[in-house]
Amino acid sequence: MKKTYITRMPDKAGAFLLASRIVAKLGGNIVRVNYNRAIDTHTLFLEVEADEEQHAMIAGMLKDCGYLSSAYDDREILMIVLTLRDEPGAVTPVLEVIGRYKVNISYISSREDGSGVQHFKMGLLIENAQEISGLIEEISKICEISILDYEVTDRLLDGTVFYVSFANEMRRVLSLTQEQTNEVLIQANGMMQLLDEQKKPVLQTFDYIRRFAQTVVDQKGEKFALRRSERKVKNGMTLHLFEPPCGSNTYVLDTGGELVFIDSGFCCYREEMLSVLRETFSDFDARKKEALITHADVDHVGLLDLFDRTYMTDECRLNFVLQTEGKPDFREQYRLHAPYCALSKIISSYHTPDLSRCAAIGGRKSGDGRLFVPVGSVTVGGIRFTFLEGKGGHVRGEALILSEETGLLFSGDVFVNVKGFFETQKEFNRLAPFLMTGVDVDPPLCAEERAELLRRFGDFLICPGHGAIWEA
Repeated sequence: MKKTYITRMPDKAGAFLLASRIVAKLGGNIVRVNYNRAIDTHTLFLEVEADEEQHAMIAGMLKDCGYLSSAYDDREILMIVLTLRDEPGAVTPVLEVIGRYKVNISYISSREDGSGVQHFKMGLLIENAQEISGLIEEISKICEISILDYEVTDRLLDGTVFYVSFANEMRRVLSLTQEQTNEVLIQANGMMQLLDEQKKPVLQTFDYIRRFAQTVVDQKGEKFALRRSERKVKNGMTLHLFEPPCGSNTYVLDTGGELVFIDSGFCCYREEMLSVLRETFSDFDARKKEALITHADVDHVGLLDLFDRTYMTDECRLNFVLQTEGKPDFREQYRLHAPYCALSKIISSYHTPDLSRCAAIGGRKSGDGRLFVPVGSVTVGGIRFTFLEGKGGHVRGEALILSEETGLLFSGDVFVNVKGFFETQKEFNRLAPFLMTGVDVDPPLCAEERAELLRRFGDFLICPGHGAIWEA
């Protein structure tokens, strides 16, 4: 079994050698290591393959030598700018105050510009947040002081506190447990290493993860900026489209008796979506509700616990089986997408659906070279839906869901209407392609599937996984 250790090592020669000797002595094998002095001079990530007993001994020895910390402390960085007279000794009284509060300076910078004043930018490492107000009050009596918004990607930040600051910010924003905080840190580091290999900006990774998490949280409650629309379809039924700012479209066909859902967004917006659905359908709780899903990505399957039954391809259900068994699902088996998907689960409060409510309707046969293969049909709410499984250009187990009766084609993320995004969607949907190095497992194949979809089903109303309904 593999386990990642977040180690804090002294900044001296031989520190990693000692850790590697501990792992080797106890029979472990280091399968991934990452250290970036430009980001953090002390933090090193070790992914080790070993059995359970060996991991216990490795953890014990790393802890004994002071390399393994069970939790990050609650230190914070306070970035300030002091405006001082440009004369000898002007900064000394401020430094004396900082020293009296026993606060470490993680960064300091100043340059005279001939104006008669100097602007000192300082990064203060605060260990006791309760003392911040007293410190600021005393400094303000000496000179003008401004508090800067601090971002973990500030290149001026001293690296020795980078990971600590990032971990604490994620814990604060997402209300994480220590275990979840450590997992976020591990996955963020793995993502950073992958992007670094591709010569992409390393520090931008952490800024994008912060933006991803903050955007998801900012859209909770009354700030949930949902776009709603509806239209009559061929058989006279009404199709409702709910577009959240983050996560997939949720489609609801009102059959008059049953409500039929196609895909269902992020799990973290469950309460917000319930409020909208109850407002839209006055008898929502009393109605029978079933769902069909185009694929198993976490931003499409967040509300599956609301439905009596959810229909999907065989491979799609297998993805959930893997999660239930604690094994990497299809996205996590793909190296470039694994860290982002693991982070998405934490940030969106994802939980694996109840397998007893997941109905597989069929799968494509091995060796079938067609881009889309009919694998089965199901009648829900009196409407017949046909699943056409793709070859996995976007993700394994993907399907187009076709309804001849209503003239609708639900494409999932094989086709996304980028031109139909509203502003918040645009901002959010710029993040995933960077963090995943692309959202499709096989981009050329997905491009073929997209072209085939538009060619074969141009007469249908195409309902994309994200963005407004597409009409040719």
